[in-house]
Amino acid sequence: MNIKVKNLSDGICSVIINEPNTYNSLSFKNLNDLIKVFQNLDKDKKTKVIILEGAGKGFSAGHNLNEVKNLKKKNKYQKLFNLCSKLMLQIVEGKKPVIAKVHGAAYAAGCQLVASCDLAYSTKDALFATPGVNIGLFCSTPMVAVSRKINRKPMMKMLLTGDPIKAPYAKEIGLINNYYSKSKLNTEVLKVAKKIASKSNLTIKIGKQAFYKQLEMPLRKAYGYTSKMMTLNMMAMDAKEGISAFLEKRKPKWRNK
Repeated sequence: MNIKVKNLSDGICSVIINEPNTYNSLSFKNLNDLIKVFQNLDKDKKTKVIILEGAGKGFSAGHNLNEVKNLKKKNKYQKLFNLCSKLMLQIVEGKKPVIAKVHGAAYAAGCQLVASCDLAYSTKDALFATPGVNIGLFCSTPMVAVSRKINRKPMMKMLLTGDPIKAPYAKEIGLINNYYSKSKLNTEVLKVAKKIASKSNLTIKIGKQAFYKQLEMPLRKAYGYTSKMMTLNMMAMDAKEGISAFLEKRKPKWRNK
C-alpha cells in the first residue's frame, strides 16, 4: 500500500504517503488512494482528527514528472489536475480537521497539499516551494491553495522565482502554524491533535464548514450565513451541555449531537 493509515490514541488517525522512492509523488494512483482514504475517514465516527505526513526523506515533491511526461494527451492532463483538485477539496470540505506534519520538502502539489490542510507544522529544516516555473509549468493549481493562506507579494515571489522558502519564513507568512526540531515535531503535533480531539466532534464539523464558506463571501453575507450556523450550533445538545458545564465549573460530556 502506498498510503498507510494508522489509528493512534484519542480518535487521532495518521495518514502516511508511503512512496519514498518517488518522494511521495502525487501520481494518479496516490491521488485516488488518498481521496478514498479521506472519504472513508470522513464517514468514520471514531476518527476525530487526521494527521497527514510523508514517509522517507520528505513530505511530497508534488506530481510524478515521469508520469506527467508520458501523459501527452490534453484530456489526460486535465484528468490529472482535476483529480488533484478533488483531493484538495475533499480535505477542505471534509468534516474532520486535517493537520499536515511536514519534514523535508513540500514542493508544487506537495506544497498545495500542505496549504489545503487546516493546520500545518514542520521541522525547522523543511522547505516549501511552487517551483513549476523552473520547468516551464507555472504552479497554477498549487497557487489556489497557497494564495488562500499567504499574502500576494510573497505568493508571487514563490511563483515567479520558483525558489524554496524555509520553515521560519513559511511560519512568518502564514503557510504553516509553527516549526520544531525533528525530535519534537511528532510530540507537538500530537499535543495539538489531542486538544482538538477533546472537543465536540459536531461543533468542530459545523465550525470547519462555516469557516471556509464564509471566507469566500462578502462581509454582509458572511455575517448572515454565520448567524444561521451559530443558531444551528446552539440547537445542538453539545452546545447546551458545554454552556452548562462551564457555568457549573465541570468538564463537559460530549455526545456529538
